Amino acid sequence: MDKSNQKSKLLPILDIENFRTNNLEGLCILDHSIEGKSKIDPPHKHNFFLFFLIEKGSGYQKALSTMKKMNRFSLLLFCLFVFCHVSCQQDRDLLEIEDPIEQVSSQYGTPFQNVPETEDIIMYEVNPLVFSSQGNLNGVTERLDEIKALGVNVVWLMPIHPIGEERGIGSPYSIKDFYGINPAYGTLEDLRKLVQEAHSRDMAVIMDLVANHTSWDNPWITKNRSWYEQTEQGEIKFPQNWTDVAQLDYTNPSLREEMKKVMEYWVLEANIDGYRCDYADGVPVDFWTEAISSLRSIPDREIIMFAEGAEKSLFNADFDMIFGWNFYHRLKNVFTEERSANGIFQAHNEDYSNLREGAHFLRFTTNHDDNGWDATPLEIFGGSKGALTAYATTVFMGGIPMMYNGQEIDVPDQIPFFFPKTYTIDWSINPDVFEKYSEINRLRNQNPALRKGELKRLSESEDVISFTRTLGEDVFFLVFNLRDRNSNFLIPEEISQMDWTTIYGDDGSFGNEALELSGFEFKIFKSSLD
Repeated sequence: MDKSNQKSKLLPILDIENFRTNNLEGLCILDHSIEGKSKIDPPHKHNFFLFFLIEKGSGYQKALSTMKKMNRFSLLLFCLFVFCHVSCQQDRDLLEIEDPIEQVSSQYGTPFQNVPETEDIIMYEVNPLVFSSQGNLNGVTERLDEIKALGVNVVWLMPIHPIGEERGIGSPYSIKDFYGINPAYGTLEDLRKLVQEAHSRDMAVIMDLVANHTSWDNPWITKNRSWYEQTEQGEIKFPQNWTDVAQLDYTNPSLREEMKKVMEYWVLEANIDGYRCDYADGVPVDFWTEAISSLRSIPDREIIMFAEGAEKSLFNADFDMIFGWNFYHRLKNVFTEERSANGIFQAHNEDYSNLREGAHFLRFTTNHDDNGWDATPLEIFGGSKGALTAYATTVFMGGIPMMYNGQEIDVPDQIPFFFPKTYTIDWSINPDVFEKYSEINRLRNQNPALRKGELKRLSESEDVISFTRTLGEDVFFLVFNLRDRNSNFLIPEEISQMDWTTIYGDDGSFGNEALELSGFEFKIFKSSLD
């Protein structure tokens, strides 16, 4: 905002000579420290400073000759009268100062009308830093066709804001400016283009929101120190053991209002479709309730909200999804520790017990944290075939599936996500693996029963999970061998009495008693109730 373009009638100022260039006369009652700078000598030296302007030729100038006859009380009354009169002259442009006018964002672009229902989502997490050789938003835009071909309908962008340098370690989750875009990633126009191009391909775009903390050089720390949690000695705290960031204090009402403005800003300015909320458990649920309600009140908008959190109480704030950590760790333990496959069903039942309608858990086999700090899906799930089977389990067993960039081509490396840029995904490798992941997602997208159908467990097994999903007349029978060795699955009578068509896996019928599966093999069959 250009401060010279805002108007005010009165201004306490010492530069009287500047007023002369504007064809103005000054009447001053000045402290002795500035005596002699006014065009009209003050009648007395006072221990206070009062200044007002009188336009040359106005009726008030006649009063100047009588000023010396006034006592202090009369003079003050006169000054107050002039202040009030001049302030009411809306047609006079005397001096220009900044008015505290709040800037309100207006809607950029047309709100996306095809935001998928929660249960229809397949999400894809993008780390712009490694996604292309240029490591920016335009590099993401250039590969939207490939993301679409994978069967994805929601793109999640990791944080794109400027990151902190003070005490910094290069983390994109150390936010220096919530209203800015990291210059390394591009501009607001680049983000708008990415969102527009994604929308044109029927994909929604959500951004990472880091509401729990800021960088140490975020301007809020100096301008609004009370927005941060502090020790008794007045030192700002940091959350957990994350010493590179400062903990925000949500008992402060003005902070809460500002963070809600941040959330509304990107929806309006860049036309995004929602947020993935980082470390949502660290922020009070009542704040999320207010903020999500505010976002959902924006006209003509469908907003996606999902939380990186483990507490079911987050659903009370109207989050659509929370992270399915329980399911992930149980699935991981089956592969890495030879735990019973029964634990996967236990995790699913624990997640979805007493859950409100429309609420879901995000299911995944990798993400930026687990890939960056733990291991790749190839290492965790026993190679390419095991990683694919584990992913298929998350896709078809309930919940909302998510992929992390590079997973679809079996990137063999742990992908760094801290600055500076040291890595670029090589998209030329393993095109056959890309097709396998695409086929799994395509089956889910094309068959509502595989997304919304009633889930029924068939039998208990230490090595194999099996279940049906039924919606209307459509019935799907799915069986997964979670071991890197052959396993026999005993066919339940209710399955053997139906006619089945293989829609994934090797063709051929199975016997009435057993189905033999090779290591990490899974099959999907379809039948009808009519």
